[in-house]
Amino acid sequence: MKNSARHSLDALLRPASVAVIGASNDPTRIGGRPVRYLRAGGYGGRIYPVNPRHPRVQGLPAFAGIAEVPEAPDLAIVAVPAPSVLATVEACAARGVRAAVVFSAGFAEMGAEGRRAQDRLGEVASSTGMRIVGPNCLGVYNSELGAYATFSTTLEDGYPTPGGVALVSQSGAYGSHLSLLARKRNIDIRYWVTTGNEADVTVPEVLGWMAEQDDVSVIMAHAEGITDPDALLRALRVARARGKPVVFQKVGVTEVGARAAQSHTASLAGADPVYEAAFRQFGAYRARDTDEVLDIAYAARFGLFPATPRVALVSISGGVGVQMADAAVGFGLDVAPLSDAAQARLKSALPYASPRNPVDITAQAFNQVDLIGDNLGIVIEERQHDAVVAFFTYVAAADGMVEPVRRAIEAAHARRPECPLVLSIVAPPDVVRQYEAVGCPVFEDPTRAVRAVAALHRFGRSFAEHARRPTVGPGDEPLGRPADGPVGGANDPPSGPAPRAVGAPLPAAPAGLPDGPVSEREAKRLLSAAGIPVVEEDLARTADDAARIAAAFGKPVAVKLCAPGVLHKTEIGAVVLNVATEDGVRDAYETVTSRARAADPAAPIEGALIAPMVSGGIETILGVRNDPTFGPVVMFGLGGTLVEVIDDVSFRVAPFDEAEARRMIAETRAGKVLRGVRGRGPYDVPAVASALARLSAFAAAHGDRIESAEINPFVVLQEGQGAIALDAVILRRSFDS
Repeated sequence: MKNSARHSLDALLRPASVAVIGASNDPTRIGGRPVRYLRAGGYGGRIYPVNPRHPRVQGLPAFAGIAEVPEAPDLAIVAVPAPSVLATVEACAARGVRAAVVFSAGFAEMGAEGRRAQDRLGEVASSTGMRIVGPNCLGVYNSELGAYATFSTTLEDGYPTPGGVALVSQSGAYGSHLSLLARKRNIDIRYWVTTGNEADVTVPEVLGWMAEQDDVSVIMAHAEGITDPDALLRALRVARARGKPVVFQKVGVTEVGARAAQSHTASLAGADPVYEAAFRQFGAYRARDTDEVLDIAYAARFGLFPATPRVALVSISGGVGVQMADAAVGFGLDVAPLSDAAQARLKSALPYASPRNPVDITAQAFNQVDLIGDNLGIVIEERQHDAVVAFFTYVAAADGMVEPVRRAIEAAHARRPECPLVLSIVAPPDVVRQYEAVGCPVFEDPTRAVRAVAALHRFGRSFAEHARRPTVGPGDEPLGRPADGPVGGANDPPSGPAPRAVGAPLPAAPAGLPDGPVSEREAKRLLSAAGIPVVEEDLARTADDAARIAAAFGKPVAVKLCAPGVLHKTEIGAVVLNVATEDGVRDAYETVTSRARAADPAAPIEGALIAPMVSGGIETILGVRNDPTFGPVVMFGLGGTLVEVIDDVSFRVAPFDEAEARRMIAETRAGKVLRGVRGRGPYDVPAVASALARLSAFAAAHGDRIESAEINPFVVLQEGQGAIALDAVILRRSFDS
C-alpha cells in the first residue's frame, strides 16, 4: 500500500523548483528542450540544469550532479541514457527529490532485461516515496505555472492557455498530438501528463488526482491497458461524484484466458465490451477516435449537461434538419415534437417555417435577423426540450451577419442559460470564438454537434443518478487523504474498503476433483444460497429413482444429465424435455446417461436431474466471467442455445445494485422483449434485476475461487410472477494457483 504522502502528485504538477538532469546547451536536443520550454513558457520557479561538462546551460548556472544542487528540487527531469537512469534516480531519491520524470527509453519495451531495470525503478519509488513518471514518456506540464517538464515539439506551435481541461495519456506521442489539436480547438489544457511505461505513476492515479482538483472541470484520458483497475474505478467514481466529465479513449484488447472460453459468457465477454461496460457503469464517455475525444471534451467544457434526452433541432435547411433528426435518434436522443402552442407561435413569427421538430426556419430568417432570436427563444423557453442544436452553416459568418446573429443567439440563450445551445456553423476561428463567448459550442458538422449533445446528456444522467443514490460497487470508496487535504465531497462515505455483499461460501475442493465446472446440482445449490431462485429438482442415480421422483412431481418433467465435466448438455443430446410417463422417464434417464458415456467414457456421471417443466416466460442468460483486468464481471442477455449467435448482451463490473441492473437490462434487446411485445408481457423485470444484483454480490465475494458461472436459461415469467434458473454452470479456478 502506498503511504498517504505518495497519493499526492503535487510535486510533479505544481513544482516550486525543477532540476534538469542531462541538460543540454542545444535547445533542440531532448535534454535542452525542457530548459528552453521552462524559460520561454514563463515558469516562475527555480531551474537547476545538471551537466558535469558545462558550468552554464542556456545561460543558467549548471551543477555537476543532483547532490550539488543547492536545494532538494520538487521535480527532477531525467534525460540521460538508459544505463545511467537507475543510478540517477537513486541519487535523486537520496537528495530528497519528491518527483521525477524519466524521458529515457530502453526499458520494458526492450525485453526481459529492460523489464527488470524498470521494476527496479518502481522499487525505488515504493521504498523512498519519490514519485516516478515513465520511463519512456514525454513528460508533464502545468500551463498555469509554465512548468513544461517535457521535450514535446508541439510546444513550438504555441503554449497552451490554462483552462479547466486536464489530459493524461500513456502514449507520449499521442498525448502530445491531442494537446496540440486541443489548443487549435480552443480546448484550454491546464494539466498534461504522459505516463509512458508506468514504473510507478499510472493513468488511473493521475486521473484520480485530476478529479480532485478544483481547477479541473473536464478530463481527457488515453490508455492502451490498465494495470490498476481498482484505481481506475475509484478515480471515475470521484470524477462522477464531483460532476466532472471524463472522456476516455481506450485502445487495444486484453487477451482472454483459454480456459475462460469454455462458457458462453466468456466467449461473449471480450476485453473491449468489458471496458465499454465499466466506463458506462462509472459515468465515463468512451471515445473511439481523436475527433470524438476532442468533440466531447470541447462540448463538456461549457459545463451544461441536459437532464433528459429531449433535443430540439433548428435549421435553415429542411434536408439538414432531417439529417440531424436521423443522427439524434441513432445517438439515443428524443426528437419529440414541439407543443401545439409553440408551433403556433413559430408559424405566427415566420409563416414559411416548418415548426414541428426539426424546426425549419428557412433562409428567410436572415432577411429579418431578429426572427432568429425570436424563433430560438420560443424553442428554448418552451422547456419541453433540454438541449437545442441549430444549423446556420456559413450564413452566421457572412459579412454583416456575425454581429446581429451573435446578438440574437445570445438573447435566445439568455432566456434559459442552463439549456445547451449547440451551433453548427462554418466560420473562421475568430468568428467561432465570438459565438463561444456567449456560451455556445460550435461544430462545423451538424451530426457531430448532435453526437456531442448525446454525450452531454449521458454525463448529465450519470451525475444525476449518482446524486440520487449511493451505489455499492468497485471504486465506491474514496481515494483516501492525500498530503494536501481530504478527498471527496461532503456527501462521500467515510474512507475505507467498499462494502461488498457476500453470497454463499464455496465448499472446499473435494480431494481429487479436477479443475473445471462443478456439477449442475452443486452450482444451483450455491446460487440458491446466494438468493437466486432456482427450479425445484432432485437427483436420480438410477432409472427407478428417476421414475419415483417424477411421480412425486406429478407433472411433465425435464430429465437432464448431471455430470461436472459436461458444460452444454444439449450438444450431446443429454437433455429430454416434457416427459409425462413413467416409462418415458426411465427411457430418458438411460438416454442421457448413455449419451454422456458415449461422448466421454471417462467423464464422472452423478446421474440425472429430474425437474418439473416450466412453461411460458422469456429465456435469458445471466453469467459471470473473471476478466483479466477488472475481475468478476456479470453478463445479461437473451438466453437459449443461440445466445452466441444473437450476441445481445450487456456487462457490469461486480458488485452492483438493482438500479444498475435495470440499466444493464435496458441496454439490450432482451430488455425491450421483457417490457412486452405483440400482446405478450410485460415480464418480471424487477425479479431479473434482483437476481443480477445478487449474482454480482456472489461473483465479487468469490472471484478468487471461480473462473466463470452461467445461468442459461434464466426464465423470466409474467410481471409479478418472478423468474427462475433452469440450468447453471460454475467453472472453478485452479486450486493449485
